[in-house]
Amino acid sequence: MGIAELHDHLATGLTTVSRCWEVTRTDGLRLGFTDHDRDLFFDGLVFRADTGLSAKALQQATGLAVDNTEAMGALRDDALSDADIEAGRFDGAEVVSWLVNWQEVSQRKMLFRGTIGQIRRAGGAFHAELRGLTEMLNRPIGRAYQRPCSAVLGDAMCRADLTEPGYFHEGAVLSASENRSFGFGPLVGFEEGWFQRGRLVVLSGAAAGLTGHIKRDRLWNGERLIELWEPLGAAVVPG
Repeated sequence: MGIAELHDHLATGLTTVSRCWEVTRTDGLRLGFTDHDRDLFFDGLVFRADTGLSAKALQQATGLAVDNTEAMGALRDDALSDADIEAGRFDGAEVVSWLVNWQEVSQRKMLFRGTIGQIRRAGGAFHAELRGLTEMLNRPIGRAYQRPCSAVLGDAMCRADLTEPGYFHEGAVLSASENRSFGFGPLVGFEEGWFQRGRLVVLSGAAAGLTGHIKRDRLWNGERLIELWEPLGAAVVPG
């Protein structure tokens, strides 16, 4: 990556460097940003210059303390939109920060790798907390053997195939309330309460890709009402 060449460039005292950030969301979408005044390109990604993105100094710690910094920038519909942040699409996204010679982008050095923590929004801008890799060492890892099942329905530990008939239903939403309760037509073959403690996945619209855990599955006013424990982060429009 031209780290030695970048060091030689910095040693000249007359530098042409900028910072770049690569953000990879948990759904696989990659976004690039830079504080330079024009777009840069490397690693198959365009690093956009029109976001007003900047960063505070990186606070590095020894031992298992968490390295952290903060990125700030403007909210844009085609980059970091308020709707996507509200929907939680950037929660836990991976972030890589680079110091780059913008005249020769092969001369670059990774400064930081971590994940997005808390995001605050105000006045058309965002402030994103960036937490280092040691944050993962502060999380419980492994499986607890206990009386209740510790697997999540349909995950690798559970091994139940939820795509088999009898385990899922795909249909249009007839009514929606507070992004938490959704009415469907008759769910033929599924008795009341069948999907309780299951999972609802949105397939289209502004909330596409979002999921919610089902609190209650019941009949109500001629509809099959699915109620979630928590509201979805984006609006679901009936139809």
